[in-house]
Amino acid sequence: MKPIHIIGVPLDLGGGRRGVDMGPSAFRIAGLADQITALGRTVVDRGNVQAPIRELHQEADNRKKYIHEIAAVCQRLYGACLESLNQGAIPLVLGGDHSLAAGSVAASADWVRRTQDRPLGLIWIDAHGDMNTPASSTSGNVHGMPLAALLGNEPAELSTIGSNPSISPDHTVLVGIRNIDEEEKAQIRASGIHTFTMKDIDRSGIAVIAERAIAIATSGTGGVHVSFDLDVCDPVIAPGVGTPVKGGFDYREAHMIMELVADSQRLVALDLVEVNPTLDLRNTTAEFATELALSALGKNIL
Repeated sequence: MKPIHIIGVPLDLGGGRRGVDMGPSAFRIAGLADQITALGRTVVDRGNVQAPIRELHQEADNRKKYIHEIAAVCQRLYGACLESLNQGAIPLVLGGDHSLAAGSVAASADWVRRTQDRPLGLIWIDAHGDMNTPASSTSGNVHGMPLAALLGNEPAELSTIGSNPSISPDHTVLVGIRNIDEEEKAQIRASGIHTFTMKDIDRSGIAVIAERAIAIATSGTGGVHVSFDLDVCDPVIAPGVGTPVKGGFDYREAHMIMELVADSQRLVALDLVEVNPTLDLRNTTAEFATELALSALGKNIL
């Protein structure tokens, strides 16, 4: 089994609410490394990628707030993930806000392309589309833009990390969405990516949707990067997230999709993002996210 490299990203510049910079610490307090080790995996905690303190920086451009600082963090994360992949490990990236995926996914895409001459499959699990651009965003918060950037769109500061574009719509799947800006809806439809909304999950069941998503992301690809935003889960089970939205995954639905990812044996890297301890209850969300990581890495019921 491949070793697991834990990489923390204490980045909170991408969203409007403070606190997700403490997410990596919350995972470590939950005992993430020890629990992965108990699965029989070798674990290396590579510490945190350096991220700036918000109070020491200015927004600069309110259409893409803190973009230069965010891009610098993503570039450092890109390098860290690439190094882990080159060492034969699976990067487990702990956020931090979802803008960090512009670095982690780009690294996975470039590594798969170089080592296997194939594209990367991406499963983006999120209540939100993260397909805004600076022109369409009503908030200017960059954590709503990384998927657009990975597909080659603005903001250019993120899309030019690694190859541009990093991913193809044909192999990109957005799962669990239920809170999309109006302009963003049109951009998602025009992009050609595959989408499964919470309505689809309600109608068909999580197992069917997860199997479809994995089939799309693994067909003709060199593996799958899973980028999991904890706000895809209902706030009842994941209260400590930056942008909670009612009506999300329940406990077993969240585990099911991760268990099926593990069954595929195609996981290249995993992001777990948007854990906000300042909004949490006794570290509930980080402990739950730790359980999800274990499911994605092969923990079985029997």
